[in-house]
Amino acid sequence: MTITTDTVTALAPDQASLKAASKLMKAAKWPVRLRDEVSNLVWGECQGSGANPYRVVFDASDQGYKCTCPSRKFPCKHTLALMWMYAETPADFGAGDVPDWVTDWLGRRRKTGAAPADKPSSKGKSLSLARAEKPEKPEDPAAIARREAAAKKRAEETEAALLTAVDDLEVWIEDQLRTGLGALLNDLPTRCRAIAARMVDGKAGALAGRIDEIPGRVLALTGEERLDALIAQLGKLVILTRAFRADPQQPDIRRAVATAEKREDVLADPNALRVKSTWEVVGERVTTRRDDLVIHAKWLLNLQAHGPRFALLLDFFPASLGRRSTAFANGEQFEAELVFYPARAPLRALVDQRKTCDPKAWPAPEAEPLAEAARFETALPWNEVAPVLLPPGRIALSGKRSWWTAAGGDLSLPLDQPPPDAVTGMALEAASALWDGARLSLLSAQTDWGRVALDG
Repeated sequence: MTITTDTVTALAPDQASLKAASKLMKAAKWPVRLRDEVSNLVWGECQGSGANPYRVVFDASDQGYKCTCPSRKFPCKHTLALMWMYAETPADFGAGDVPDWVTDWLGRRRKTGAAPADKPSSKGKSLSLARAEKPEKPEDPAAIARREAAAKKRAEETEAALLTAVDDLEVWIEDQLRTGLGALLNDLPTRCRAIAARMVDGKAGALAGRIDEIPGRVLALTGEERLDALIAQLGKLVILTRAFRADPQQPDIRRAVATAEKREDVLADPNALRVKSTWEVVGERVTTRRDDLVIHAKWLLNLQAHGPRFALLLDFFPASLGRRSTAFANGEQFEAELVFYPARAPLRALVDQRKTCDPKAWPAPEAEPLAEAARFETALPWNEVAPVLLPPGRIALSGKRSWWTAAGGDLSLPLDQPPPDAVTGMALEAASALWDGARLSLLSAQTDWGRVALDG
């Protein structure tokens, strides 16, 4: 048995699924398309709206399939698109070794070899109709003018709402300073929730999400550290609001206040920074906001000499979907072209093209551990953290506090949480970490024993 276009038509749950699949049949959307002729397995990765592509696999011998997307249609549009492309141009699928995630799927699936009891029907479904583009009717000039006028009005209303939001935030901060930060600390979640709601009303969604995170960041610290952390948080907010007021169209500022650019717009931007290099996933952070939005952050280290040293991949999804699988395993290395969001210090990026690579060593860190963090802070002083590559050192304990100490003992930096017992005192050849201006959050390290994950 093999996959044909008739198979795709029959398996599709409806015509709408075929239409959706036809829009995904572009090589640019599939950074990975591979097959193994011995096992008849075909797999790929389809880049969706998030940082992590959806992983799709199907067995050409019995039409079994799996996709990591949350669709409730079976098969989903990603599976149909991969099958469709394979049915028409199998030569476009390179030979590859079966990856671990496909092997894991094989181990968990039921495969009886028997034909399905109810053979899928092709009735009412057509690939040619799915591919057909409806002829566009010439639009009435008056309708075009009305649409453009409405769009202009919405843009003006958005700008006015954003400026009002940042003004309200500054007034709120002034009120907290006037009434005392001690009182704010005692009622921090409630007060932050109230002002965050006003930011949402003012279309400043990114700013609202940031304010929602302040109680978690501050109250996780010990009592004597909370006041300093709160002052730092409020200070960064003031810097951000004033920067927005001075230049509301600056991409990195607007992204921190309102919302990020669409993925498609970033990839299509001819002026976007594109870096082809070898990357390693050095750590991840998964956080759930108060509004039940999960933020999945993947930190990448550039293993070659050109381009930014670090890149950040961000994915957002509702907590109701549960933990989603990711196409980027911690410690994995791969060759890829990354497209960076416009910024004065490029960091957030998207993966455009990707393939496997031979293992490579980490680059040499800078002599001054916090030099890179200082450059990030200078360019984007409102950012919460900056990635750093630390030189050789050790993790030491002093009382209740853990420290990273450079070899030679000329610099010690406090850690945000105790490291695994196994690495305390171990010589670290290099370490990747996040610096928030007061503490280090270790991600991973290179040691005599090999690579060690330190981010929990």
